Amino acid sequence: MAKNSFFQFKQFIINQDKSAMKVCTDACVLGAWADIEGSEKILDIGTGTGLLALMVAQRNSIAKIDAVELDTDAFSQAVGNIEESKFHDQIKVINSSIQNFKPDYQYDCIITNPPFFQSDLLSPKTKKNLAHHAVSLSFDELLESLDKLLTNEGRFNILLPVDEAEVFLRKAVNSDWFITKKLTLYHHKNKKSFRQLMTFNRKHIAENQTFAQDLYIYNEDGKTYDSQFKELMKDFYMIF
Repeated sequence: MAKNSFFQFKQFIINQDKSAMKVCTDACVLGAWADIEGSEKILDIGTGTGLLALMVAQRNSIAKIDAVELDTDAFSQAVGNIEESKFHDQIKVINSSIQNFKPDYQYDCIITNPPFFQSDLLSPKTKKNLAHHAVSLSFDELLESLDKLLTNEGRFNILLPVDEAEVFLRKAVNSDWFITKKLTLYHHKNKKSFRQLMTFNRKHIAENQTFAQDLYIYNEDGKTYDSQFKELMKDFYMIF
């Protein structure tokens, strides 16, 4: 996806010149796929430009959404994007780390595209490190925050690279979470999977099975979009 200064969706615009994390296809898939049905209080951890919060608001008109962002430039950008959208009454942006975030209530749903590449070499650029690497939020800290911030019946949706997803899944299971839904994302059938999207419930309320599926962005020619991808993204992408 092109790294332009803004990205036009069907119902909102994302300006992204101040944010280290630009609009990317995998995050858009998370926003369209995440299990948010019936949720009244939703939290977006690490909102960046506000993309996921806006996608969630478009899909769920009853939800009140809090969007937490640590980086001050990204926070400012998210505030601007949300204020300029028709969903501004649904969304509140908070400039805080999730570790220090202490709301007066819990959430019935959380969505997050967290820092990843837990063990990779760090970039010399600090903002890129904060966005792409878990220097500001480890998986253990994230799981601790999820446990505190979710209601007993709550669920969370997360996007990670495949290798990091395996690490996170093991930690989540050991922390009494159960994966209920999984989407493996591929560029096309001749490429390896590159992202994993997962939905978790607390183990004591989850059914003992996981619904899993694969999604290809492109057909095998690598140019035309897969029909299932088009169906998922048709309410958001201008090209569909």
